[in-house]
Amino acid sequence: MDIYLPIAGLSVNALAIILLGGVVGLLTGMVGVGGGFLTTPILIFYGIPPPVAVASATTQITGTSVSGVLAHRRRKGVDYRMGGVIIAGGLLGALAGGGLFRLLQNAGQIDTAISLLYVVLLGTIGIMMGKEAATALDILKPGENAKKPKRHNPLIAALPMRWRFYQSGLYISPLAPFLLGFGSGILTVLLGVGGGFIVVPAMIYLLGMSAQVVVGTSLLQILFVTAATTLIHATTTKSVDIVLAGLLLLGSVIGAQFGARFAQKVKPELLRMFLAIIILAVAVRMAIGLGWRPEEIYTLQVL
Repeated sequence: MDIYLPIAGLSVNALAIILLGGVVGLLTGMVGVGGGFLTTPILIFYGIPPPVAVASATTQITGTSVSGVLAHRRRKGVDYRMGGVIIAGGLLGALAGGGLFRLLQNAGQIDTAISLLYVVLLGTIGIMMGKEAATALDILKPGENAKKPKRHNPLIAALPMRWRFYQSGLYISPLAPFLLGFGSGILTVLLGVGGGFIVVPAMIYLLGMSAQVVVGTSLLQILFVTAATTLIHATTTKSVDIVLAGLLLLGSVIGAQFGARFAQKVKPELLRMFLAIIILAVAVRMAIGLGWRPEEIYTLQVL
């Protein structure tokens, strides 16, 4: 059944889009990471214009984050004070990212910028995740001098204006989580990702947060920043296709349920290796696409 996407300006198979959302939701439920960094490039492969893919994927992430925040809130797994600081930085980052997105869009280079950023991002994530999974599966052996990441960074500890974040068990400067949120907000607008795959490790190894509140606090930040990003795209770049976002959300909600059940039957290391292979394959595909000369070097924007 074909359905018309008004913002993308093309007709797509609704079942195919729902299936795509289901696959990403399946991976999310299996591995426990957000699927935004896979949704956008796969939509681009399908023929959706990159700006619409980014904006619509962000809208999908907003919807899927709500249930996660509520679940962690019930078990008191959210540090609202820490989350508020990160959200403040994320909102400013989203505004800055929105201006940069619009600038690239007007220059006709937003498609290339999105693809290039995704090649770097997915390549880095895929290599790191694959290496970690291979080490856990004894495919690779850690070096003799390998050290575990430190949970307390001396640079973070040296920052001024310390606050107490009781639920996270920290006494640090709010500047660190603010800057973390700022960077995440820029990525959210430019790439249509929630930023959890960057924020969560940074919370643990840079800020030193308690593991019990990391995921819930990250989801709280993702919820607010992606909601703001959706508003920014809707009012400035005009790239949000609500029909596309709704189809993706429907599929991801269903897929996540099956993924969570499947994850209980398979070793986590195998799941991470599987996801790493998929991420690297997507990165290679996008890199090849950058090497092809497009029919039109510039993207024309009708104002």
